[in-house]
Amino acid sequence: MQKFVNKHAPAITGTLSCFDRVLFRGRLALGYPHGMEAFLDHRGVLFKHLKRFVLQQADRLKAHARAMAEQAGRPWEYLPSPTRKDLRARDIAARDAITDGLVCVFATVEPCRSFRLAYQRGGRPAIRAAWRKCLFLYFYFVDPEFGFLHVRLQTWFPFTIQVYVNGHEWLARQMDKRNLGYHRLENAFLTLADPGRAQRLADRFATLAWPTMLERLARRVNPLLRDLLASYRYYWTTNQAEYATDVLFTNRRALADLYPRLLRHATLCLRAEDVLTFLGRKLHGKFEGEILNDWKRRWPGARVKHWMKGNWIKMYDKHGCILRVETVINDPYEFKVRRRGGRRGRRVLAWWPLPKGVAYLPRYAVVSTAANHRYLEALAVVDDPAAAYRALDRLAVPARDAHGRSQRAFNPAASDDLQLFHAVLRGEHLLHGFRNRDLRQCLLTRTQSADPRQSARISRLIKRLHVRGLVAKIPRSRRWRVTQLGHVVMSAAVQLREDQFPAAFLRQAA
Repeated sequence: MQKFVNKHAPAITGTLSCFDRVLFRGRLALGYPHGMEAFLDHRGVLFKHLKRFVLQQADRLKAHARAMAEQAGRPWEYLPSPTRKDLRARDIAARDAITDGLVCVFATVEPCRSFRLAYQRGGRPAIRAAWRKCLFLYFYFVDPEFGFLHVRLQTWFPFTIQVYVNGHEWLARQMDKRNLGYHRLENAFLTLADPGRAQRLADRFATLAWPTMLERLARRVNPLLRDLLASYRYYWTTNQAEYATDVLFTNRRALADLYPRLLRHATLCLRAEDVLTFLGRKLHGKFEGEILNDWKRRWPGARVKHWMKGNWIKMYDKHGCILRVETVINDPYEFKVRRRGGRRGRRVLAWWPLPKGVAYLPRYAVVSTAANHRYLEALAVVDDPAAAYRALDRLAVPARDAHGRSQRAFNPAASDDLQLFHAVLRGEHLLHGFRNRDLRQCLLTRTQSADPRQSARISRLIKRLHVRGLVAKIPRSRRWRVTQLGHVVMSAAVQLREDQFPAAFLRQAA
């Protein structure tokens, strides 16, 4: 990544790699039929009473959710149709100025993995796994440590729970505690007073005591863990992890000219082998899966996404002034981690597939950071056209001199202006510069060059060049020299007309 940062250093104020959206999922040891059967036997519940028992516990969960909302004076809503619940909850929090505690509780019916009653041969009842529909409860909180988060609880057995947290929300609160300055918009930091210290804080997110904190949230929303399920604890896994690397630009203008070229390069030039390399993989004959590129327009720009099975890496411009490269891991088994595992009856230390357990969240960060940095390294070959656009504007836009008088623009495609550029750039002018008379001899016939009016016309042309910084006066003389900017701009205009435009025209015509 350092190559990309060094190349565009004047336009970059800092970088930050941090977890963004993280979804944790908790499962009890009731998620399989035999476990559920053992639980019912232990509680003395007949299998044929499964449905009645399940509905009784669901009613307890719903009553607890309503009581939580009433006690906190917060709304409880049933949503009959799909909606953006997070946006709705944020609007409620902003409307009621909620800075701590419960924001609201939503209830909605969704598909779930639960159980059904079945009968084996001989008429013996048994429990079988089945896809059903049940009520899900969404609890939205503003937590003192993690900020805006939500807990999603399934009201039917096996009471699967999901917790959403945002790494940028957590980092903002950590910086507030330490009085570190920043400017934040939604889940992105536009400026950072101390990017190095902010990065060190962000690195701590993966090593937090996640099982303890997640269990605390689960017991807050699931009252069954206090009596019916007192002997059970959730096993926590990372269901989805988004890890973002932000390159902070000075302003929108600094990124606006570069980003379209980055998009074009990422869409047209990055191959399947490159995507695998970014994600730490190699293309081989036994690889089974698809690698896809997807380009989509979004406000205020566009994003490009590269899929590798269930994981992807994407790039987009956040708020127009942040270049964000983000790795999303849904299927961690595609990556490796060095840990102990069973092999031929022995526990050996080797490279094994990366598990989903929250204990391996630091490995998620390592894999994602490497992927994001490799991606930015591949984009370092793209040049920023901003300087070229500014130079072109110097030619094509009218300018004003020191007295406020407007000086007409040049047309890089006009033959008269190109002849002037040719005359100014002649090799014999490099040593001693050029005079008005030298340009008249290059641009006019012998008869015209003797006309005083033509001398005044050439003086106006030199002034148009001088106002734009393309030529400069040699002190104590009547000579002019071409500036470094003038050499670059006028030579590019000449090359565009004589070489690049005819070649492009012939390609299009063919």
